[in-house]
Amino acid sequence: MELRKLGKSSINVSPVAFGAWAIGGWLWGGAERGAAVKAIRKSVELGMTSIDTAPVYGFGLSEEITGEAVKGMRDKVQIMTKFGQKWDDARGKFYMATKDNQGKNIDIYSYSGKESVIKECEDSLKRLGTDYIDLFQIHFPDATTPVAETMEALNQLMDQGKILAAGVSNYDVPMMEEAGKVTTVASNQVLYSMLSRGIEREVVPYCIENDIGILAYSPLQRGLLTGKFTPGHKFKDGDARGGLVWYKKENITRINNFLDSLRPLADSKGATLAQLVLRWTIEQPGITCALAGARDPEQVAENAGAMGFSLDDDELAFIDKELGKLEIIR
Repeated sequence: MELRKLGKSSINVSPVAFGAWAIGGWLWGGAERGAAVKAIRKSVELGMTSIDTAPVYGFGLSEEITGEAVKGMRDKVQIMTKFGQKWDDARGKFYMATKDNQGKNIDIYSYSGKESVIKECEDSLKRLGTDYIDLFQIHFPDATTPVAETMEALNQLMDQGKILAAGVSNYDVPMMEEAGKVTTVASNQVLYSMLSRGIEREVVPYCIENDIGILAYSPLQRGLLTGKFTPGHKFKDGDARGGLVWYKKENITRINNFLDSLRPLADSKGATLAQLVLRWTIEQPGITCALAGARDPEQVAENAGAMGFSLDDDELAFIDKELGKLEIIR
């Protein structure tokens, strides 16, 4: 089983991790709890032992499902969760208005004051049914709280053994520099896919130079890079993907044409397009781990298959050449 060291921390993570946003249901149109539990357990069985979740994923539900799934095998998994997206606390910066899983209108705020971070950790520990969290990450930057204050809270939690490592998410280089003055930043979780490569300009070089791991979220661009969507796809109620630019009919057509150009390479590896895309992601410089969501064991098995082959320099160059031809309509 392949594991990769996460930055300067003591944590080793699987190259592909179970992304637990979808099982929480929020903005993904719901999920069946029993299938979600089985999916996480299948993930561990197949060597995809790292699980990334957050309180706001289903407003506690994703963490609860994760806790249920890993009961009795806590020593075999790495739990990565987050803090700082509050739906029960109007302090901080307003983030978005949304609906919870029951359709109730709620507002979400970004807030990471010290006392709040410590309370969120305690709440997550209870939902997860564990006495420690491997990686505790600020979910989004909080413009209302000094970075140092948030990082001091993480230091306190590490000193108490409640978390093993401190991580950030969606941080740019200046914010990582500021955080690094107070604590050892194990990782930065950022958006990264074949269609979203902005971090390659500054974030990736900085992380490589400073031995900070990168957790890439949405490597399949929320399912679009699986090749399973067709123009005019109808999403379930509560699934926010239909409103994103990537899912315009013209873009789905262009992206599918690009994916068709990769099919012969995928076939030569005995892989699906999704597996090829995930493999490309974890082969990129600086990328420690790619987070791949799944709602059932079948989707997990496909994601885990990306760890079963490699791509050589010529194959990576071919993929990049084909990517260079792809134009997205904004």
